[in-house]
Amino acid sequence: MSNAIATVSLRGTLEEKLRAAAAAGFVGVEIFENDLIGSELAPRDVRRMLDDLGLACMLYQPFRDFEGMPGALRQRAFDRAERKFDLMGELGTDRILVCSNCSPASLGERERIVDDFRDLGERAAKRGILVGYEALAWGRHVFDHRDVWSIVEQVDHPHIGIILDSFHSLSRKIPSESIRDIRGDKIVFVQLADAPLLDMDLLYWSRHFRNLPGQGGLDVAGFVAEILATGYDGPLSLEIFNDRFRSNAATLVAEDGHRSLDYVRDAALRQLGRPSTMPAPEPVLGAEFVEFTTAGADSARLGRTLATLGFSLAGEHRQKKVTRWRQGGVNLVVNAEPKGFASAYRAAHGSSICAIGVRVKDKAAVQARAAALGIKAYSAEGRPGRMAMPALRGVGGSLVYLIDDNEVEGLWAREFQAIEAEPDTPVHAHGFDHLAAVVHNDEFLSWQLYWRALFGLEAKAAQDVIDPSGLVHSQALQAPDGAFRVTLNASDARETLSSRFLDQGIGGGYQHVALATDDIFATAQTLRDEGAAVLTIPANYYADIAARFGFDDALVARMQALGILYDEDADGHGFWQLYSRAFDKLFFFEFVQRAGGYTGYGAPNAGVRLAAQNRFRDENPVD
Repeated sequence: MSNAIATVSLRGTLEEKLRAAAAAGFVGVEIFENDLIGSELAPRDVRRMLDDLGLACMLYQPFRDFEGMPGALRQRAFDRAERKFDLMGELGTDRILVCSNCSPASLGERERIVDDFRDLGERAAKRGILVGYEALAWGRHVFDHRDVWSIVEQVDHPHIGIILDSFHSLSRKIPSESIRDIRGDKIVFVQLADAPLLDMDLLYWSRHFRNLPGQGGLDVAGFVAEILATGYDGPLSLEIFNDRFRSNAATLVAEDGHRSLDYVRDAALRQLGRPSTMPAPEPVLGAEFVEFTTAGADSARLGRTLATLGFSLAGEHRQKKVTRWRQGGVNLVVNAEPKGFASAYRAAHGSSICAIGVRVKDKAAVQARAAALGIKAYSAEGRPGRMAMPALRGVGGSLVYLIDDNEVEGLWAREFQAIEAEPDTPVHAHGFDHLAAVVHNDEFLSWQLYWRALFGLEAKAAQDVIDPSGLVHSQALQAPDGAFRVTLNASDARETLSSRFLDQGIGGGYQHVALATDDIFATAQTLRDEGAAVLTIPANYYADIAARFGFDDALVARMQALGILYDEDADGHGFWQLYSRAFDKLFFFEFVQRAGGYTGYGAPNAGVRLAAQNRFRDENPVD
């Protein structure tokens, strides 16, 4: 079973689209009619280029307004079909997509439609062509793959079959189980697209918001599983209409597209209990550490900042200029090495978060899955006696280190000389709650796919957050058990906090680290006593909190004095938040306390936090 992509899914000229598809590893493409019409290449030249690139033209599409046309329009439709058959011969493809008619002139009489396809089948047979009939979700008379299959069965012609498209079926909430009624040998082609769950006109939704499997909310894997259960073993192809993709680099979309098909095929095979070519996703058991890169005076300043936030120096690396800071179950690594990855990252991004370490059961399985998905590994020259810690490339060129859960204690003991001093301040944080990254808008969907495909993280409902300078898109992803959480943020507006982070740090990366505490008030008091720079929240926020949640005046006054924010879900489960000021306006910390079953991230408070941070944008960095 191979991977294909429709040329309409990619940006650029037809030639650029074909090169991007080939470079990403696709073996075939669907030639979209408008791409061919707009190309200076003759069809025969397109075929030569396909041959040179090692690509096959697996489908020509779309052929519109065919079935059910009256009088002279019917004859014109067949004349058009013959011309397209000629064109297909020049391109070297034997399959064509006929989408259900949208013309107001079309007639919905069943027998007329059946007769049209029987006649088309006879013409196609003379050319050795297979015709695939597809139900457009907004078709005038036919808009359900169940109706298409019923028509194809009635036509009963060896050169007429069905094309299944996940968007057209899932957007109409047609049960994927209905695919079981379709014969696998009559499925001419399969097109896949995901999409965010939106309530809007189907045509507009399709033309602007489709995305790759693993980037939306449709059950594409379940759809594919039902198709595979029929015995279909042909190509899986992407047909994506997306405004963001139209401006993104074709190479990025093509690479992500290939990954998404491998991911969704693997998920479908596992649903069916069939073997897959890659290991299953290894769940992230938790974040073990966050690594910062800094040097010189910045190292000392960061150390002072960490101390005010309750961290204690817990170890020094045995061979490198690297220190370990600890608070409860939270480990932070500060790397001041003059050479190596962290140094190179610092040269490009300044003092920043350059890596994270995650615990898994089987790091070798994660490496193998990453390789199968085309995710790049990082390799550094090792030293004798050092524990092997493989890493993968992550957001903004940072690293994701993989640590087997049973190696954690050995890692710290082997790599670091422990400093046994008692903590200078009470310990409040017991673990990482979540990590927040900022990415370029054109990579926003790409990194969602990365986490979902590699580790099986689940996407929460996306949020749009109001920054004083524009809109910020935010997507949270987390392990099913909540052991690991990451949020991705992106903005088109140039002056939002997210965009300023990208400009100042010269690219995407992690912007803030959220730490879990069981007592937000004790934590806040300790930070205040230690002189930590805590984000000041305006008094108006607390007046609103008192009104919304009915808190008494004493509690609200205490929250205001300590800079604590609050949210709760529909069941009354609470969420407390406290933010530090940003270090060099690049990264900051958050302390959170979750009560009951609260699973969100305090989205209603995000705009307040961004407004508070915006007030400090022109001040000197916090020391």
